[in-house]
Amino acid sequence: MAPVAMEKPQQLRRLLPLIALALVLPGCLASGGGEPAIFQIPRDGSVVELDEGNFEAAVAAVDYLFVDFHAPWCGHCKRLAPQLDEAAPVLAALSPPIVVAKVNAEKYKKLGSKYGVDGFPTLMLFDHGVPTEYTGSRKAGLLIESLKKLVAPHVSVLESDSAIKSFVQEAGADFPLFIGFGVDESSIAEYGARYKKKAWFSIAKDFSEDMMAVYDFDKIPALVSLNTKYNEQSVFYGPFEGTFLDDFIRQSLLPITVPINAETLKMLKDDDRKVVLTLLEDEFDETSMQLIKVLRSAANANHDLVFGYVGVKQWEEFTQPFHDSKTSQLPKMIVWDKDEEYEVVEGSENLQEGDHGSQISRFLEGYRAGRTAKKSVGGRTPTLLVVNALYILLFLVVVLIALMFFAGQGEEDRQPTRAHQE
Repeated sequence: MAPVAMEKPQQLRRLLPLIALALVLPGCLASGGGEPAIFQIPRDGSVVELDEGNFEAAVAAVDYLFVDFHAPWCGHCKRLAPQLDEAAPVLAALSPPIVVAKVNAEKYKKLGSKYGVDGFPTLMLFDHGVPTEYTGSRKAGLLIESLKKLVAPHVSVLESDSAIKSFVQEAGADFPLFIGFGVDESSIAEYGARYKKKAWFSIAKDFSEDMMAVYDFDKIPALVSLNTKYNEQSVFYGPFEGTFLDDFIRQSLLPITVPINAETLKMLKDDDRKVVLTLLEDEFDETSMQLIKVLRSAANANHDLVFGYVGVKQWEEFTQPFHDSKTSQLPKMIVWDKDEEYEVVEGSENLQEGDHGSQISRFLEGYRAGRTAKKSVGGRTPTLLVVNALYILLFLVVVLIALMFFAGQGEEDRQPTRAHQE
């Protein structure tokens, strides 16, 4: 029986090296090359440089991490850098803070590949570790407002008059906002999530009659829509179900009369209504501004259409598919499908001096009665014109680079000849 008794000590002796390794290994990792990366959030709010060694630690340590995947040779990246430097301290001071970081994705290709970076710069917001590509404005001010919106709750709960005032002030003027007075949160939670990138949503649980006077409603529940950028405000009393609420919120995302520019064209993509488009000589002359006020009244009475306007002076290239300066006069009204076709109302296409309200009413009556002629923009869709201009610019840049390259090659070829002659 003695040999059997000796078997356990022998097994134990064989296990001793493994036990020792298990005890020593954690200490080695804590002090040696295998030490896990620890990310320190900068106190000064500066832009953080990340690499393959500390990227995942940063994602794990920060609730909201905004990352610029860039390349040293990229011109757009170089122009973006000072905007990020300006925005970073402001974003870091928010509650909750947003940390701005950058990664040289040309050098750290594995990181770029992991997150699907296929162009520079690529901007991503990591929300508790979940990445979402950011495609909004890159100007510091608008970048700050856009990111504040993305990290905000879908629906903010406001408990007092002072909370309402603070919410409106902090929301700023770049996005429309909705405040539900006496509205159940569940009624608008879906819209807060759906339009998170486009608007602020809140409910006021406790408020005084002063707030009712400020926001011009006289009963509850009431959903107030504010578009501070365009000095517009409207109230919805219900019903808070079906398509009624949906239509009100969707239509309130746009100003009542839409100034057509690159920004608002993007917003119009998500709206299925046709556009009553008024072409002006200059949006800012006195006559045009008076006409825009009349258009606002028409828009309030015709919510199934979007009312937009654009000045030839402000965006001539956009107006060209709709307006021939040699044969048509301004102001001019059409109904545009936001694609290849538009309609003119026979006998009411051009607005004459005088009572614009009556003329716009006749235009709308003619449109609804079907007294229209359909026309095609002939492949010159305004949105495509913008894209084509960018391609032309890119082509010219490529040609210029090629000319500079071949000029340099020619100079190098001639240089040895001159040296030989000397």
